[in-house]
Amino acid sequence: MDLKCIFSLAILVSQISLSSMQNVNVVIQGATSIGETDDNFVCATLDWWPLENATTINVLGERWTIKFGFEKKGPINAIKAFNPLRIKVGGSLQDQVVYGVGGVKNCPNFMKNEDSLFGFSQGCLRMERWDELNKIFNQTGVKVTFGLNALLGINRSKIEKGLWVGDWKSQNARDFMKYTISKGYKVDSYEFGNQLSGAGMGASVEAEQYGKDIVVLKNLVKELHPDPKTQPKVLGPSGYYDEKWFNSFLEVSGHDVVDGVTHHIYNLGPGDDPNMITKIQDPSYLNQVAQTYKGVLNIVNKFKPQSGAWVSESGGALHGGAKDLSPTFADGFWYLDQLGMASTYNHKVFCRQTLIGGNYALLNTTTSIPNPDYYGALLWHRLMGSTVLAVTQESNPNLRVYAHCAKKKPGISIIFINLSEDSSFNVTLSNYEHQSRNSRSTDVAKPEFRGSKDREEYHLAALVGNIQGQIVLLNDVPMVPTETFDIPKMEPKLVNASTPISIAAHSIVYVTIRDFQALACA
Repeated sequence: MDLKCIFSLAILVSQISLSSMQNVNVVIQGATSIGETDDNFVCATLDWWPLENATTINVLGERWTIKFGFEKKGPINAIKAFNPLRIKVGGSLQDQVVYGVGGVKNCPNFMKNEDSLFGFSQGCLRMERWDELNKIFNQTGVKVTFGLNALLGINRSKIEKGLWVGDWKSQNARDFMKYTISKGYKVDSYEFGNQLSGAGMGASVEAEQYGKDIVVLKNLVKELHPDPKTQPKVLGPSGYYDEKWFNSFLEVSGHDVVDGVTHHIYNLGPGDDPNMITKIQDPSYLNQVAQTYKGVLNIVNKFKPQSGAWVSESGGALHGGAKDLSPTFADGFWYLDQLGMASTYNHKVFCRQTLIGGNYALLNTTTSIPNPDYYGALLWHRLMGSTVLAVTQESNPNLRVYAHCAKKKPGISIIFINLSEDSSFNVTLSNYEHQSRNSRSTDVAKPEFRGSKDREEYHLAALVGNIQGQIVLLNDVPMVPTETFDIPKMEPKLVNASTPISIAAHSIVYVTIRDFQALACA
């Protein structure tokens, strides 16, 4: 029996369902938007860990290009498919990286050192390596966010464990930026430091000191990039949200310094948690992180940074991800729900840890073949526009729903995430409009939406219903790269608009409706 027959048989078995069917009405509030994302909302990270670390990869080392296939078509095509993909270069060892340019003559690789931060000595980014990375970035059209070392020239406190004190020394960063400019490399944004906020992770900096240091960085960026149109954004603090710390740092830095307030989300806990598969399907658990998004949104509304709030790192599960969950279909219940939730709280960018490396990677670390979350992320990028719409659905908490204006006008795009293993849904839509005309408010609750054009539907499901498997089906077709390592075509199925939207148990469905009249999308 050939592979095609095996897949066909598996799909037939997966379609034999014992799930119950429920009717649900979803109300789209199409008159006004509740948020606005960046056009490149979906983002992935490249981390700094050395190759000796079993879970992630080394951006510095020369072997990385060979070991992880960036000279091959697979990863290149996976990045190109986003056209473009935002990539953030940075991570845990970011604040131990020096740049091999200017006055830096000795440029060593990371070495294990138990007395140093995260158990590794300082490492160096050679400019030859930076050239190689930019060749890849230019080839694939990547939008680059680069994480700078915020501990350059400062020292550990002799009084308080984990605290680093002193003024940031900017010369090495200046030399690195000047080299980058001289080569014509494009950096969309610079993020200052990694996980130094609050108690920090391994190291911390007081909020007032960080605020003063990021002003120095902003002035450096403005000096080297005098044209506001091409000036990279300055982002920070790239750590876990701590209300008091975030407030203090933004008060010290003042207005027009920080372009984007960045924070990290790892709301699933340690990767070895045996209860994670339960957490990831529990709507009440997934809702808990909303408090963090609300807190960051309140900070943004108070200080009004130009580029709003970003999640600049999120892998769901800590310590490299969960081996039996992060690279599987089930992780999409968490990941795509986070994309939806972050956008409703007016976050501009969401960076997935990682593009490649670790269990939580979008691409398999050994083969570079896309994991299921890659396809969910690619569909989000292609279908969900930047304007976010409010949605209400009170019938069943296991059905998560998020709506945006369609990326390609006209119409709207909706994502449905069914956390339930035994309930399917028939979904009808209503369009609720709240408008203000001549200071008089009008509420118009329209009846069930009846479209005249076929809907475009993308149904994602796990092969034979195994949500902890690594094969995802799109409209019953297995998503596997072609023999030439191209990303497979991701075509919608066209469905008669007069029928309800069918959401199978344990599935994720994107729907684009071209004739849904949402005023916010006009």
